[in-house]
Amino acid sequence: MKKYLLIVVALGIFFNWNKLRDEFSPPPDFSAQHPEGIVLYATEWCGYCKKTRDFFKQHNIAYVEYDIEKSSEGKAQYDQLHGSGIPVVVVRGEVLHGYDPNALKELLKL
Repeated sequence: MKKYLLIVVALGIFFNWNKLRDEFSPPPDFSAQHPEGIVLYATEWCGYCKKTRDFFKQHNIAYVEYDIEKSSEGKAQYDQLHGSGIPVVVVRGEVLHGYDPNALKELLKL
């Protein structure tokens, strides 16, 4: 029985590692470096990055964008945010991985 409990705990830690890591060591707030308070890490060719840009344009939201393939500073920040896909958006310290218009509206209080 103890073996099964240990396995369940180990699996729980494995599948929630990113959440646990961010709780004990939150990612840096790169958005604080910009007056807009919003940073987009993207690439030129990414369809979801384009949708994120269009979302910002549609809602007249100012933001700073780093192309992680062209900007070494942007790529370094993206890596520190544990980026594993694009787009990554930072809104006043809150990190959003992927394109999710509802989550963006919530973060931006729209």
